[in-house]
Amino acid sequence: MARILVVGGSLGGLLAANMLLRDGHDVTVLERVRGSMDGRGAGIVTHDALYTGLSRAGFTSPEGMGVAIDGRVVLDARGEAIAEMAMHQVLTSWSRLYDQLLRLLPPERYCQGATVSGLSTESAGVTVSVELDGVLRRLHADLVIASDGIRSSVRAVLAPEIQPAYAGYVAWRGVCDEALLSARTLDTVFEKFGFCLPPSEQLIGYPVAGAGNDTRRGRRAYNFVWYRPADENELARLLTDAEGRRHPLGISPHKVNPRCIAEMRAAAHRILAPQFAEMIEHTAQPFIQPIYDLDSRRLAYGRVALMGDAAFVARPHVGMGVTKAAEDALALADAIREHGACEHALRAYDSARRVPGHKVVTRARWLGAYMQAQAQPDSAGANRNAREVMEETAIDLDRYGMRSRFQGVAH
Repeated sequence: MARILVVGGSLGGLLAANMLLRDGHDVTVLERVRGSMDGRGAGIVTHDALYTGLSRAGFTSPEGMGVAIDGRVVLDARGEAIAEMAMHQVLTSWSRLYDQLLRLLPPERYCQGATVSGLSTESAGVTVSVELDGVLRRLHADLVIASDGIRSSVRAVLAPEIQPAYAGYVAWRGVCDEALLSARTLDTVFEKFGFCLPPSEQLIGYPVAGAGNDTRRGRRAYNFVWYRPADENELARLLTDAEGRRHPLGISPHKVNPRCIAEMRAAAHRILAPQFAEMIEHTAQPFIQPIYDLDSRRLAYGRVALMGDAAFVARPHVGMGVTKAAEDALALADAIREHGACEHALRAYDSARRVPGHKVVTRARWLGAYMQAQAQPDSAGANRNAREVMEETAIDLDRYGMRSRFQGVAH
């Protein structure tokens, strides 16, 4: 049995921790945030690899984890369907997965309010400096798994040169209760994975469980992601709250300036399908996600490994964020099973996941090029049409056997 510290208690960290705990290791999760994290995040597209990861983590009933749909549709600005296709998918939510994975982990193994300030590696293990309740503590472990997100404190120590790169656009996100929507919206798009493609922009949406993870008809919600160009000046404005304070690392939903929300809603009525404008109008608390790329050249540093968004951040167009973290966790658990809790195991993990991680980031950049199509007429996505966008976005390439137009990228 090895002593393993997992830094970061979101979905990736919980997946890894549960897998390693089930393999008999002494695992502790160090999560910076104190209090409930339920309600963070929004919709998640499922893939077969995610089901595999959830099962390995102890989630015994993944078939009931979300809302099933059977098709996709692209709506024009009038709300008319201009492209449709059949595709079965299950859509779930961050809250649903977080709740289930947290329940699987014994409470004493989930340490909140723990801020990692440093680490040192030796041949026999790793010592992590952690500030907990104002007290600096040093914890020793055989391995450390960094799953602490795009602003990873562990990566900042090990590879400070690896920084997120802003992609030039943001996503307005939110969920709207099914009960608030009109009959037209319910009939034409609610039961489908929906798209709307204004020039240089893109909106996608799909049904998810509603409050309390309720998937009953009438109790569900619709998750939307609206990508909009924003240069550095516009991004700074969007990340500034009503009191004039800027939040350069990301603004929490309740601090988003109401004026920015009002402007966004007005734009929705001007350029989006009426169905999507209606959803946005009725969403109580839309939030902003700046879109970044993060592409690590290395995942293993002695007895420390990077995983999930601490290692690679792919734009959400691929719908692979949580699945990628599940694949990372599976590869880590497999490597440790085979080689033991040692540096060699983490090198094997690096070999297994570095190239796939890079491919996901590259494919997501290609899908995101649609947003820059007018500004960059020679870009890879400049001539993509509605059907191509619908066929390529957030799909499980392994399941459907579809050959991407982006050659050489598997998933």
